[in-house]
Amino acid sequence: MKPATLFIHAGAHPDPSTGAIMTPIYQTSTYVQEAPGVNKGFEYARSQNPTRQALEEAFALIEKGKYGLAFSSGVAATDAVIKLLSPGDEVICGNDMYGGTYRLFTKIFEKFGIRFHYVNTQDPATIAAQCNEKTKLIWLETPTNPLMNITDITAVSAIAKAKGIWVVVDNTFASPYLQNPLELGADIVMHSATKYLGGHSDVIQGALMLNDKDLRDQLYFIQKSCGAVPGPMDCFLVMRGIKTLHVRMQRHCENGRAIAHWLRQHPKVGKVYWPGFEDHPNHSVAKAQMRDFGGMISFELKDEGIEAAMKLLSSTRLFALAESLGGVESLINHPATMTHASIPRAERIKNGLSDTLIRLSVGIEDVDDLIDDLAAAIG
Repeated sequence: MKPATLFIHAGAHPDPSTGAIMTPIYQTSTYVQEAPGVNKGFEYARSQNPTRQALEEAFALIEKGKYGLAFSSGVAATDAVIKLLSPGDEVICGNDMYGGTYRLFTKIFEKFGIRFHYVNTQDPATIAAQCNEKTKLIWLETPTNPLMNITDITAVSAIAKAKGIWVVVDNTFASPYLQNPLELGADIVMHSATKYLGGHSDVIQGALMLNDKDLRDQLYFIQKSCGAVPGPMDCFLVMRGIKTLHVRMQRHCENGRAIAHWLRQHPKVGKVYWPGFEDHPNHSVAKAQMRDFGGMISFELKDEGIEAAMKLLSSTRLFALAESLGGVESLINHPATMTHASIPRAERIKNGLSDTLIRLSVGIEDVDDLIDDLAAAIG
């Protein structure tokens, strides 16, 4: 089944009682049983919900996996994965990553005896050198947030499998339309479904997709026991969003390409971070494992003063200054004070995230209007 068809029909089954083409919102906390232990597959809504079940089936299908699990947020999904580990275990992860993930790792899980090593994952050899007998998991973002670094998922997965290490890929920036890490050897794929999967900036949700039944059962036990599950309305909204993922991503990519090239030609713009450029580090890897290069772009002004960056951030009309990404509307973000503020400044600077870096989530508006907006703001 081709992606455009798959995204529309994934997890969708007509309601058996009414024939409704859209999965109903089962707004219930519990289910009546015919006798103790005799039920229709549903007992209590923290453990099972028909709307969530349909969405989890869709999650598996769109990532070309066997199993999907829905969580109340992307961070909750990440939290569930790290709960697979035990004190003394070690994790290798990228030195350019979402600030909320970094905060979860350093402020929550380090206290429980799990050790995290932050490395440049663009070179698989760097990851291989960091592995030891305590390494249980490699956590990747590709493209990374916000520097758009690219990691070779196939190469890292081969290294990990030889050592019995799980590979988890945060696929939020790419979406399943552009990249399918399970097919490249990853064990688990994580999404902040708040972003491209939902696509309309109206829901918070996370997702895990995988192929291994035992691993799925362990994560389901964590999901059920810890209770970070989404409500049925949220599940309905994400299912609705998935149905238009392909057409939205096509426009995100078209607009992103045009704006990336426009920014690079602007006399007041310095470095532009976008994996579609042939001279972008690991562009060849991105071209091989992605179908296109997405709508996420970061850039710096040639005037590297913070005042110039702040003026730009406050001057756009169509690009809304806000957290998050992946919605139909365009957003502009200042990572150092917003999405990545939880990372100490010294760490940000060391890893290349400057105080003047600006991140764009390019929406699906008319690209000429978006360029005019940026042009007026940059001056």
